[in-house]
This record gives sequence, C-alpha cells and structure tokens, in this order.
Amino acid sequence: MLPSARPPSQRSGRLGLGIVGAGRVGPVLGLALAGAGHAIVGISAVSESSRERAQGMLPYVPILDVPTVVERSELVILAVPDAELPTLVAGLAATGTWQPGQIVLHTAPGFGIDVLAPAAAAGAIPLAVHPALEFTGTSLDLTRLAESYFAVTAPAAMLPIAQALVVEMGGEPVVVAEADRPAYAEAIATATSFSRSIVDQSTGLLHSIGVENPGSFLSSLIRSAVDNALTRAGAPTRLGVEEVLDALKDGQSDARPGDGGPHDDGRGWFLRGE
Repeated sequence: MLPSARPPSQRSGRLGLGIVGAGRVGPVLGLALAGAGHAIVGISAVSESSRERAQGMLPYVPILDVPTVVERSELVILAVPDAELPTLVAGLAATGTWQPGQIVLHTAPGFGIDVLAPAAAAGAIPLAVHPALEFTGTSLDLTRLAESYFAVTAPAAMLPIAQALVVEMGGEPVVVAEADRPAYAEAIATATSFSRSIVDQSTGLLHSIGVENPGSFLSSLIRSAVDNALTRAGAPTRLGVEEVLDALKDGQSDARPGDGGPHDDGRGWFLRGE
C-alpha cells in the first residue's frame, strides 16, 4: 500500500515525489517540496530547454519517461500546459499506470479535479493546486512562493492533504470550488496579461523619448500604484485590475513605497500571475 493510502496518523509525512513536466513551474514546486523533506524520485523532460532546466534546478534527480516517473511516485505533480493535461491523464489511465492511494496534483488554473477523473477511477487522490505566481523557472521563485496564495480544489475529505502541501511549499491555500475554476483562470489571465501589457506600453513610450532603463524608471511608480490600489480595496494581496489602471491613468508619479497605508511594508509588490 502506498503511504498516501494509509490513514494520516500512520504516515511518515514524507513522500516519493515525481514531476511530470520540466517547464518553469514543476522544478520549482519540486524543489520547494524537497525542502520540506519529500524525496524527488524523477522528473520528465522532453525538449532540450526543459532538460537543461531540470538539470540546473534538480541536478541529482534522474530524468525519466513519464510512465516511469508515475510508477515510482507516491505524489505526482503534473505541471504541463493546460491543453495537454486531459490527454495525459487519460493516456496514463488507459495504460494502467495510476496506482491506488497515489496523490495526483495538477497545476493548471482552468481545471479542477474533474480532469483527473481517470486517475481517481484507478484509486488515485486528485488535487488541483495552482500557485498564483508568474514563475521565472529559477530559484528566485522559491522566495516568492512564501508570499503567494494557492488556489486549491479537492474532494472535501482530501482538502487537508492539498492544504498541507501548500503550506509545506511556503504558500497560503485558498479553496476554490470546482465550478469556479473557469472564473478563477480568467481572473489570473486578466491580471497577468494586463500587467505585462501596461508595463510594455509604458516602457515603450519612455524608450521612444530617450529615457534609459525605462523598466527601472517605472519600477517604484507601478509597485506603489498597485500597493495603493490594493490597500484601498482592503485586500493587499489581490490585484484590482481596474483600480491599478485608474491609478496609472491618474499619473500618480509622486507615489512611493511605504505611502500606501498600514498594510504597506514599503517594499512594493511583485505582480503575480499564472
């Protein structure tokens, strides 16, 4: 019996962790969980860039094919593009790869646990856990995880497992209902695309008039505008897109980190996304 199939009181708490997908997300989450004591048994990586990332982030972890990673793991992280997830889960079910008691966690924002139904039918424990963070794919993300929220969707009896894994990664779990995952994904996509586009547009304008290092020039302005908008909204860790846009349009160039109110720690805020 896999450790995850045992009652919580009988588990050691340490799991053999397998990572499917060596993009920007999988290796970082694997590293975070390894820091909490879990053992990474393998990672799958297909492209040259993903193999280089896997070797750079997890140099002592073997690169294996997907079925082998799953077969050796008690906890499987599926960190693959959203479009690939349903086919991957169904394909592994068709080959009898999923195991009873195995924890299967995916990181796609737009899916809940329904997409993991083929794995659940084989006795696996389905978890949908999405960190609200725009990953760089480097160790810098480990620090940012500690100030991030994670959207968690799971069967009611299994929510404590998902929440515990998030806490071990340094994040804060927030339960999102299965039916609300599409709206959640839209919110994440809106915040991410808006953040990128407003910065690109603004820095482009400054560059056109000869301002050197426009990104650095706007850094304090954008962070303070976001901090102020979040403070006014009463939720300093959530992005109010329209309020940020209004703040930028108002040209609050005199804003500085630390001016945002009692919740502003003076350090600014890094925009978080998918």
